Amino acid sequence: MPVKYQFDFDLRQLVGFHAVAQLLHFRRAAELLGVAQPALSRQIAQLEQALGSALFLRTRRRVELTPAGQLLLERATPLLQGLQQVGPELRAMASGATGRVRIGFTGLAMATVLPGIIRTFAQKHPGIRVELHESPTAKQIEALRSGEIDCGFFHPEKPTPDGVLTQQLLREPNGILLPAAHPLARKAKLHLRDLAHTPFVLFPRALNPGFYDRILTSCALAGITLRVVEEVWPRTKAIGLVRAGLGATFITPSEASTLPAEIVFRALSGPAPESRLVAGWRDGAELTPATLAFVHIATTNKSAR
Repeated sequence: MPVKYQFDFDLRQLVGFHAVAQLLHFRRAAELLGVAQPALSRQIAQLEQALGSALFLRTRRRVELTPAGQLLLERATPLLQGLQQVGPELRAMASGATGRVRIGFTGLAMATVLPGIIRTFAQKHPGIRVELHESPTAKQIEALRSGEIDCGFFHPEKPTPDGVLTQQLLREPNGILLPAAHPLARKAKLHLRDLAHTPFVLFPRALNPGFYDRILTSCALAGITLRVVEEVWPRTKAIGLVRAGLGATFITPSEASTLPAEIVFRALSGPAPESRLVAGWRDGAELTPATLAFVHIATTNKSAR
């Protein structure tokens, strides 16, 4: 044990001191604690010796706290009250009534299923705190493996990463996000070949290789080579660059449900890359009750989708 956590007194002596300090009477304090008065007096004497200070002024008629005793009482009271709560708090955590669950998510998750899942979870488990961390697929998988997050919402990888279990929650075709002033914005629906000469803003492939490759496959089926001029993350940055007129990007209808006036969403006919979303959690790990409860809701509660 580190030296800074080694003390010349123990918790029993501190409890005894607290009882006497509250009652200012050794006999009554001993009765309250269920110990013999001489034993309690020895505990207090040992505590005073360990601290190098007298804690009580004793006369035949009364017991009073010394200034040192008053200071110790002020420090010991919140400590003992906190320790008193440890048992109930640990039992509540073990039962799943309290705790925390750390969630990783992508923009697609927040635009679709995640708000409903969080709402349902909060209604059923109000004592569990949800911590949200936006991050791309690759970083979420790393964070799951290292234990930095408990559950993630990301694009699936093939094969499924070692040490991670997943369940698919969503599949949705992508459309195109364009500046409102773009000539193609006047068309109600586009084909990827219409965009052969349009610059695109994407994300770095390393952050989500599965989806990136589906985009390239769709473009190859349409007979075009995608012209990527910027790679940024998160999705909000790509949307900002589209608003600035620097290019187009891929986005699902769910993500495009609320757009500023400077940009427009257009559906694609023909080949279109598909966004997929899974919930993921550690395989083989002893999940906390809070994590188990969250995963259960994320993978079974249809009303949250």
